[in-house]
Amino acid sequence: MPQRIIPVEKITVLLNKFENKEEIVHHHSVQLSTVPNYLLRLPWHLNTDLTLNQSVYVICIIQTESASVALVKEGKIVDHKTFSTYAVRKKQGKSQIKYLKTRGKSKAGSRVRLANTLNFFEHINERLESYFKENTIDRIAFSCSKILLPYLFTSKVKCPFEKKDERIYKIPKHIPNANFEDLQQIHKSLSKAELIFEEQDLEETNQLLNAIFSKDDE
Repeated sequence: MPQRIIPVEKITVLLNKFENKEEIVHHHSVQLSTVPNYLLRLPWHLNTDLTLNQSVYVICIIQTESASVALVKEGKIVDHKTFSTYAVRKKQGKSQIKYLKTRGKSKAGSRVRLANTLNFFEHINERLESYFKENTIDRIAFSCSKILLPYLFTSKVKCPFEKKDERIYKIPKHIPNANFEDLQQIHKSLSKAELIFEEQDLEETNQLLNAIFSKDDE
């Protein structure tokens, strides 16, 4: 479904255009209308009345050889950590995880890459565990491919949340590198509102947003 970023200063203008709004607590969203189907995801650090909340959340983004995690309080990153490892067969460009069921697993280089991958997930979970132990985590912004998920959740260091944890928000965006820059972009996105709508309502949505962003509404 298409999405449009709504700056914080324009949220009230958008909300005022819809009378029969309905809050959706689990997704920290507001159903503006059903025809058109407009869902407004609110900034994670704001309440529905747009006052600052005390929420604490974690961002966790994982790729084959890199990952970043962060702890966010009152809309600000208060701690973060990036991870990297050597887990890709350089000539073939395949990760060792994808190569596990082949003869490559018996080679010394393959065993090193596999060991690196396992250590990689242990280190990620160690940092996540420290966040969950010291804080009450309200939400989890999460991105990890299906191939990597088993290694996160079967690590010797237990992941502090379950695969189907209701707090998980699957980040609906492509994340190229899972580095600190990507982490900052995710945080920036979660700090803004996001209008979600149907493709068939694109023209009507553009008209709505043009009205909101016009000088008359400023």
